[in-house]
Amino acid sequence: MSARRQAAPGRAGGRRRRSPLVVGLAAFVAIVLVQAVFPSRARAAEFREVTSAAGVLYDGPSEHARKLFLVPRGTPLELVSSVAGWVKVRDLSGDVLWIERGELGAARHVIASTLVAVRRAPQRNAELLLQVERGVLLEVVDDEAPAGWLHVRYPGTAAGYAEAIEVWGR
Repeated sequence: MSARRQAAPGRAGGRRRRSPLVVGLAAFVAIVLVQAVFPSRARAAEFREVTSAAGVLYDGPSEHARKLFLVPRGTPLELVSSVAGWVKVRDLSGDVLWIERGELGAARHVIASTLVAVRRAPQRNAELLLQVERGVLLEVVDDEAPAGWLHVRYPGTAAGYAEAIEVWGR
């Protein structure tokens, strides 16, 4: 007699065969868990900006939490979630912090996320009006720019166009 074990009827190689319902349910649960741990970036980010002279960013949703940063008026922040008068936000560097809801308003500015070329027209070969370094605030003039561009202004200069991929806050 051979030492090899015979597979029982209905089993392949000694393994139990799972029903399609169990396999489908397991796949569904796996997808839900992955989405919970790694949320999709498919939804459009929502931004607000600091409307007070200097917004205080905390490490928790409370005035008793540790104050971590002061950010100037106009700084855009990405909304992550909110609880009872507090908003969890993400800044340009990716830090996730808390700010009081009353210190935020509609987003009218963006931040240069790299060296940004502001051009006379929304074209890469258009005349260069100015360049701004990473971290510089630019006012969004209107929403009339073509896709992939923003109509912006640096204080004291003429309005121009910046590529949307070079700024953060929209």
